[in-house]
Amino acid sequence: MRVLLTGGYGCIGSWIVRKLLDRGHESVWIYDLHQDLSRIRLLLSPAELERVKHIEGDVTDLDNLTDALSVHEITHIIHLAALQVPFCRAEPIRGGHVNVLGTLTVFEAVKRLWPQIGQVVYASSVAVYGPQELYPERPLPEEVPLMPGTLYGGYKVCNELNARVYWLDDGIPSATLRPWTVYGVGRDRGLTSAPTKAIKAALVGRPYHLPYGGWQCMQYVEDVAELFVRLAETPLQAAEVFNLRGSLVHVDEFLSCLASVVPGADRLVSYEDVQLGIAYDLSDEKLRTAFPDFTYTPLRTGIERTVQRFRELQAQGQLSLEDLES
Repeated sequence: MRVLLTGGYGCIGSWIVRKLLDRGHESVWIYDLHQDLSRIRLLLSPAELERVKHIEGDVTDLDNLTDALSVHEITHIIHLAALQVPFCRAEPIRGGHVNVLGTLTVFEAVKRLWPQIGQVVYASSVAVYGPQELYPERPLPEEVPLMPGTLYGGYKVCNELNARVYWLDDGIPSATLRPWTVYGVGRDRGLTSAPTKAIKAALVGRPYHLPYGGWQCMQYVEDVAELFVRLAETPLQAAEVFNLRGSLVHVDEFLSCLASVVPGADRLVSYEDVQLGIAYDLSDEKLRTAFPDFTYTPLRTGIERTVQRFRELQAQGQLSLEDLES
C-alpha cells in the first residue's frame, strides 16, 4: 500500500504512521498545510521520521490534492483532517469548510482517480449522537437516530451521509470509525484530551481539573490507529460506519485506575460534575464481527503504557507541559 493521510500530524494520525511503518511500509505521505512534527516525534526515531513524506496542501483544494495523489501513486487514503469541537464552536464557517468541504474534496479526488484509489477510510466521531437519555435502547447500534449537540457532531453526520451517497451514486466504498475519548501519548487537543492531560499532570505532580465528569468510553489511541489501518487494508463493499466501545467507565473509576498507576493522582486530579451530552453506552458488535480477533487494550494497561512513555520523554527532556497551561 502507498498510503496518504490528511490530518496525519495529529495524535491518531501519528499513531497510524507508527503502525504503517511497523507493518513494513517504506514511506507514508502526510498531506497538510503545515509540517508539525511535535506529536509524531514522540513516537518515531529520526531514521523513521525520514520515511514520512510531507506534501503541502489544503484539504479543500481539489486540484492540488488530486495531483498529490496522482504524482505519488497513492493507493490508499486515510482522511483525518478536521477542526475539533471548541474550534468549530468558535468559527462555525471555517469548521464547516474544513470538516465538511474537506471530506467532500477527498471523495471527489478519489472519484477522479478511480480505480487508482479504490476506497476512502475517514474519521467520524461519537459526537454524532445526542445525550444518552434520548436513547431508550442500550447498547446503541450504529443505526439509531443521530442527534448531535455540537456543530462538530453535525459536520460528522453530514460526512457519513455524503459517504453513503458517493457509494450509491459512484460506487466508491468507504468506512469510518466513531471514536469517543481517545487517550494516550500525543493527545493534547480537543475536549476529550482531558484524561490524557490528567495522566501527564499526575505524573509530574501538578494539579489538574477535568472540565467534565460522568461516564465515557475510553479508547487507547494505539487501538484506534490499529483499526484505521485494518480498515484501509480491508477491501470495502459499501459505506460502512463502525462504533467503538473500549472501556466504559465513570470518571471516578478512571481516577482510581490512574491512582493505582501513579500514586497520589486522586489527590491531584479533580473534575467537574457534568456529564457530556453524548451517548456513551454504544454497541460495537458490528466492529467485532468485522475483526473478531481484535481486542481492546484494558484501561489500566493503556494508562501504564502512556505513563511509561511520558516518563521516557521526561527523562530525555522532551516532555512538553504546554498543553497543561491551555
